[in-house]
Amino acid sequence: MDFLEELSWRGMIQDQTPGVDEKLQESMVTAYIGFDPTAPSLTIGNYVQIMLLKLFQLSGHKPIVLMGGATGRIGDPSGKDKERQLKSYQELDENLARQAEQFKKFLNFDEGENKAVMVNNLDFYKDMDVLSFMRNVGKTLTVNYMMSKESVKKRIETGISFTEFSYQLLQGYDYQCLYDQYNCRLQMGGSDQWGNITTGTEFIRRNSGGKAYAITTPLLTKADGTKFGKSEQGNIWLSADHTSPYKFYQFWINAADADLPSFTRYFTLKSKEEIEAREKEFADNPRELKKLLAEELTKRVHSEEDFLAVMKVSELLFNRKASKETLHSLSKSALATVAEEIPSFKIPQSVLSSGVPIADLLADHTSILASKGEVRRAIKGNAISINKEKITSHEAMINHEVLLHGQFFMIENGKKNKYMVIAE
Repeated sequence: MDFLEELSWRGMIQDQTPGVDEKLQESMVTAYIGFDPTAPSLTIGNYVQIMLLKLFQLSGHKPIVLMGGATGRIGDPSGKDKERQLKSYQELDENLARQAEQFKKFLNFDEGENKAVMVNNLDFYKDMDVLSFMRNVGKTLTVNYMMSKESVKKRIETGISFTEFSYQLLQGYDYQCLYDQYNCRLQMGGSDQWGNITTGTEFIRRNSGGKAYAITTPLLTKADGTKFGKSEQGNIWLSADHTSPYKFYQFWINAADADLPSFTRYFTLKSKEEIEAREKEFADNPRELKKLLAEELTKRVHSEEDFLAVMKVSELLFNRKASKETLHSLSKSALATVAEEIPSFKIPQSVLSSGVPIADLLADHTSILASKGEVRRAIKGNAISINKEKITSHEAMINHEVLLHGQFFMIENGKKNKYMVIAE
């Protein structure tokens, strides 16, 4: 594919420096995007830039993932109206290790002339003392030049520390190091990074006497103007430890119809022809388009197995005729996801040790029903089931045998009311 043509139809070009098109046509180009490890996982917001690197690699070019072991210790002022809270070195190192593993799922680091490279920018600075930094890096730019950048101008009134003010020096020097050591000729990023990226091209012009290029993508926002990548519960993470595959899938399913065209273009790996044909086929059924996108991304970010588990959880939650086999086939993590989506109760394991009467379980230990009289009437009406098996007697005893994965069991009261019990 032609990289810039691909970005163009996807709506993923905001700015580019002159000559970048010609440079990409000459031969394989090496480009980088930087990621600061300020969180224990990458987010769906980061995935915009991951897609940029993925499309770049699929176009035959060589991507570099620059992990911000150094810049993460400083804090990027771009897009922020106040100082960042500094993370400990230990936390940053742990975050970096986790994120580095995540990148291996999305890019080819193993084979081919254009296999991806991962670099930690801490390597550029760890042996540099402060005087060397001030002399060799700080001397490159004037304060006037640095003050002209939007990320700095926005903070002048509210205040910016020298630490964050100097961030663009580090990002500029990063580009110079990658230019000199890895033949990197292009830096990419979100449009809020334009000032920092062009600082890097200036570093290279002044200190290496070379020509470097820049491309930025528009910042992706929702149709209602809110920030992309967050739900009511907070960030959407690319790690199952922080956002379950089910919640990840539901984020796309619950997207506004108006957001679907841009989300699809930013995140699918399908071709332009496939996407346009799909949109034409389902023009009157946007939910089907959401399902297709949600499936593609859940499989790519998590796995085929996780997607199938998501489908089982969805069937259990939304299909009143879901079978006992569906419930019993769910993994422990899938059952934990179900417990987050429906009313849940925690009881001590000891309650089940010698068996507990069903009436006590429903009325006293879980308050699913208000009284033992209500329990009897519900059982008489054939309304109560545990793990999809009907309870036929109000004298039934419930013990550890009901536990799935030694911890969970589901209670249903009628066709609509589902509850999860967690034995701890």
